[in-house]
Amino acid sequence: MNAARTDFLLTVEALTVSFDGFKAVDDLSLYIDRGEIRVIIGPNGAGKTTVLDLISGRTKATSGSIKFKDRELTKLREHEIVRAGVGRKFQTPSVYDDLTVFENLEISFPRGRSVFGALSFERDKVVVDRVYEIAEMIFLADHIAKRAEFLSHGQRQWLEIGMLLIQDPELLMLDEPVAGMSVSEREKTAELLNRIIGASSERSLVVIEHDMKFVENIANRVTVLHQGKVLAEGKMAAIKEDPKVVEVYLGH
Repeated sequence: MNAARTDFLLTVEALTVSFDGFKAVDDLSLYIDRGEIRVIIGPNGAGKTTVLDLISGRTKATSGSIKFKDRELTKLREHEIVRAGVGRKFQTPSVYDDLTVFENLEISFPRGRSVFGALSFERDKVVVDRVYEIAEMIFLADHIAKRAEFLSHGQRQWLEIGMLLIQDPELLMLDEPVAGMSVSEREKTAELLNRIIGASSERSLVVIEHDMKFVENIANRVTVLHQGKVLAEGKMAAIKEDPKVVEVYLGH
């Protein structure tokens, strides 16, 4: 991909982070287009989750640059990065068990997130319509009044994705979204992620995943990490045939 371009949604260049001398991410460069689903794969310890931690501000870089819509993120705090339009979902779903699907989505609506917004928040038609729109997209319209504690594991994952979507991020990062799901849930999650991109050509997804069939169903491009570095990058069909990638995976 042409690194000389300046119109990428996300531009990561020469990114490095060291922990007590160990480079978890080592001189990494990554360029994400608008409307792209980029999947990051690699063996355990390759630095995949650390990359998401760096982009979201959870971990601070030792050196390098992370630009989102040409705005440098490395100097921003986590909440400032969220407000800039970057959403992050962790491996374990973080939903409110004692609230319904509707209520979980409602409290994530952007107007209610600041102190002033929370005090003045009203359940008006805009909020209700948006909640139902997101519930339909994440396959939970028929469960809108169900408390989150009674959802299946896959449905809880979809609900958390919905809680991010209702905030309308332009970059959505998901860490192993289909871990622990049934085959049918994995297939529906692939459908969901493709729906998300289909609904907005300005939004991009960065996904970490181990399930290669799932990766094939969603990825526009795949980045393979190994020991904190980019080992290979490209279409999934080419990645599967890359001898460097084959060697790394056969060795783990």
